[in-house]
Amino acid sequence: MLGGCMQATVEPASDASMTPRDKKLLAAAPYEKATIPEPYQRHIVDYHRKEVPGTIVVDSDARYLYYVLDGGKAIRYGVTVGEEALAWSGVAKVGRKAEWPTWTPTEDIKKRMDVPNFVGSGPQNPMGARALYLYEGNKDTLYRIHGTNQPEYIGQAISSGCIRMTNEDIIDLYNRVKPNSVVVVLAPGQGDSPFSPTVKPRMASASSLFN
Repeated sequence: MLGGCMQATVEPASDASMTPRDKKLLAAAPYEKATIPEPYQRHIVDYHRKEVPGTIVVDSDARYLYYVLDGGKAIRYGVTVGEEALAWSGVAKVGRKAEWPTWTPTEDIKKRMDVPNFVGSGPQNPMGARALYLYEGNKDTLYRIHGTNQPEYIGQAISSGCIRMTNEDIIDLYNRVKPNSVVVVLAPGQGDSPFSPTVKPRMASASSLFN
């Protein structure tokens, strides 16, 4: 079980890590600024798993991503989970990082959705402001951690996509993560889901969870 739900301190989102380009593009974003539910806002939490600092842990059950810090702490970010995010689990590394990435939908996505063959970079792009590409050795897993142009879905599971974060959060994470950092993607059922009956009582007793 992830221990991140025991105690949490809100870490206010800031534009301090944004470049002038980031601020310009996000100021013209073609979507309204969403109010993220407090459980899925950026928090610093107690963390009792054994990953070393600098590791990313993705818990798709709970819709959380953890960036492990020193001293038994982690930064917990809320995420959106899509079908592609549930298609792969295991241990990988950040094989590539990109600022304001372009998007070339796979043939499978194009069959299921009415999307163009290519989308240029910018706030209208479903990949958002940043993307982390996960690799096993030299092989692209096709698993992505990236921004979103639909922040209203943070904390939810939707029909398609990998792991999406608000653009503010993916920029923050991107600036912390080094190339080749380890990423642990928990298989469905292995996380600390708030919907799990074994977790609910413990969460209910954590009075300081969202203070």
